[in-house]
Amino acid sequence: MSSTSIGDRIVAVKHVEIERKYDAAADFVVPELTALPGVAAVDTPEIHHLHATYFDTEDLRLAAHGITLRRRRGGSDAGWHLKIPAGPDSKNELRAPLGRAQVVPARLASLVAAYTRGGSLRPVATLETDRTVIRLLDGSGAVLAEVADDAVTGRVLLGEGGDAWREIEVELAAGARDLLKAAGKRLRKAGAREAASSSKLGRLLDGDIARPTTREIVQRARAATGGTPTAGEAVTAYLAAQLEAVLAFDPKARLAEYDAVHRMRVATRRIRSVLQSYRPVLDRTRTDPLRAELKWLAAALGEVRDLEVLRMRFTDRVAALDDIGEPAWLEELARQERAAYRRLNATLKEPRYYALLDALEALVADPPLKGRAGRDAATELPRLVERAWARLAATYASIGHAEDADLARHDTRKDAKRARYAAEVAVPVLGEPAKAVVGNAKRLQEVLGGYQDGVIAAAHLKEAAARARDTREAFTLGVLSGIERCEAEAALERLEGTWAEIPPPSFQAP
Repeated sequence: MSSTSIGDRIVAVKHVEIERKYDAAADFVVPELTALPGVAAVDTPEIHHLHATYFDTEDLRLAAHGITLRRRRGGSDAGWHLKIPAGPDSKNELRAPLGRAQVVPARLASLVAAYTRGGSLRPVATLETDRTVIRLLDGSGAVLAEVADDAVTGRVLLGEGGDAWREIEVELAAGARDLLKAAGKRLRKAGAREAASSSKLGRLLDGDIARPTTREIVQRARAATGGTPTAGEAVTAYLAAQLEAVLAFDPKARLAEYDAVHRMRVATRRIRSVLQSYRPVLDRTRTDPLRAELKWLAAALGEVRDLEVLRMRFTDRVAALDDIGEPAWLEELARQERAAYRRLNATLKEPRYYALLDALEALVADPPLKGRAGRDAATELPRLVERAWARLAATYASIGHAEDADLARHDTRKDAKRARYAAEVAVPVLGEPAKAVVGNAKRLQEVLGGYQDGVIAAAHLKEAAARARDTREAFTLGVLSGIERCEAEAALERLEGTWAEIPPPSFQAP
């Protein structure tokens, strides 16, 4: 468990929950668990009565994405709990004190704003749980996992309805995943079954959740065509995955988690790039306005990301120097980054951002496909990837005679990203040949990025040197600037050889 903060303000307690759930009959008997991997003893069972009120929008937008927000009394962790899926068998859980019964803590509410988009959060269900907790201990007495035997009674508040059931939950503490697997095997052998839902609320509301996720939309579309992807389906599936990434990294970006802004920005750029590269498949009268809004969002994310990159880069540089402490200019850079995070959080609360998310979901749910979208993806995608690569090749060739070579290199880097993302769309259909294009484009992109990052860093250091307060600080900035220029030139020297080694796309005829 850890504290998450922005600046010096603690906003929540974060806990990564790794667990598996099992349905069990009323007369189910929990089997002996001491012979599981690493388990030396089973602690004395504890009994708790838990009361939880779950909050969601009226159309259950959080539940549709597997997110739960609850206020729970009883047990050892009473308070507000926000659980967001983080992968197989795991969820990120953020907690806050009990506070007021009907008022969701503002910070937790902000972390689901990408889903609620201005919709109010209200109580949608209650769960009463009689829980027996069994802790599995190692030889030193450390808790490896907790097994919770729950008798649950649920009530739907949005209308009439409810249910009662028994559920066994195994949550890892200090144990390894093989313990989770072994415990599940033991429970199934005793008569338990894999849970039909990953959450109690999901089970209770299953019939009421009408809002499909983007992934479900694509899966339904593919099933309707018998599993043979068209160009339009391949593009739609990719766009849906990137939209899911934007939504997944939104709360992480608001919490200033490591690399979250970067990954949210990349997903945004991927969508924008593919909307351009696949214009023969998508009607631009609908996609061009979205590209403009995606550019706006990427710029807001970019302000934070650029400062973040510089701060991390210079922190590592300074750490390699002897006994210079924390320079004032580096502290100022960190302050600028915190201010940029505050501006980003304000941006992510704007109706303009929510409207963009609505428009992207509508795009995926009802894509504006045109003529070539109905063609076989294996036939159509190679042409579009090759077209993106041809544009890259032409831009690279322009570097040698451009009036502004750095601008031409920057444009080449952008076209390398565009070719890479175009090929990523094709990977599920074309396999290794498309993966090769992705790798080659990324390789060129990284060389150009190494040059550009060095140039930008050197320029920043030059500006800082102009404001230096003493000769020692100016000397340090000069040393760092020299390092950046040397690395930029080294990257530039690799550019021609890298391009010469990269073959153009090669796809076998289907």
